[in-house]
Parts: sequence; structure tokens; C-alpha cells
Amino acid sequence: QVELVESGGGLVQPGGSLRLSCAVSGSIFSINAMAWYRQAPGKQRELVASITGGDSTNYADSVKGRFTISRDNAKNTVYLQMNSLKSEETAVYYCNADMITHWGFPRRVYWGQGTQVTVSS
Repeated sequence: QVELVESGGGLVQPGGSLRLSCAVSGSIFSINAMAWYRQAPGKQRELVASITGGDSTNYADSVKGRFTISRDNAKNTVYLQMNSLKSEETAVYYCNADMITHWGFPRRVYWGQGTQVTVSS
């Protein structure tokens, strides 16, 4: 089995910062791209940022310059540093990992359970 566990969410004031973490555990042969998504109430889930196995990054236009995605391959963990947070970024933040669990198995995407981020004064 594979488990992705997010942490670091919480309540922060507008303009504040949070750092999310997502640790992958279980059967891991290789992890390719990893990403963060978010879903606000009544809205579709949207991509926030992604990072490839070669550390190439991609960001939603709305977060460029404020959010930074990074990964620690030794810890099978991806991070999202979020600065200058806005109230409209209140959402459940999810991580995912495009990975292979065993040699010869196909790649598939696994998801975490999400962590709530609330930006409010």
C-alpha cells in the first residue's frame, strides 16, 4: 500500500505564510512528478504547483512569485511554501505523486487526504 500524508495546514491571516508537507510512505519503487492541488468550497480542484523528478517546476499563474514547491527525494516528501496568502486561497490542499510501487508495475497517481488551509483575519 501507499500512503500520502499532508501536514502544515491551519489558520493564517491574509498576508501570512504556511509551509505544507506531504510525505509518501509504503511500497515505493520510484516517484516521478509530485504536485499540489487545492479545492475551495463549491469549486473544482485546481493545480497549484508541480515538480518533476528532475526538479522542473510549474505554477498556476495566480501563485507565481508567492508559492514555492520543492521536494526531498531522500524523505519522499514534497513541500509547498506559501507566502502572501490571500483569503480566496482558503481551500483543502491535496498532494499527489505519480509513482511506481514495484518494478514492472505501471505508473499511477496516488492522492493524499488533504489538509485545510484557512486564510482569514
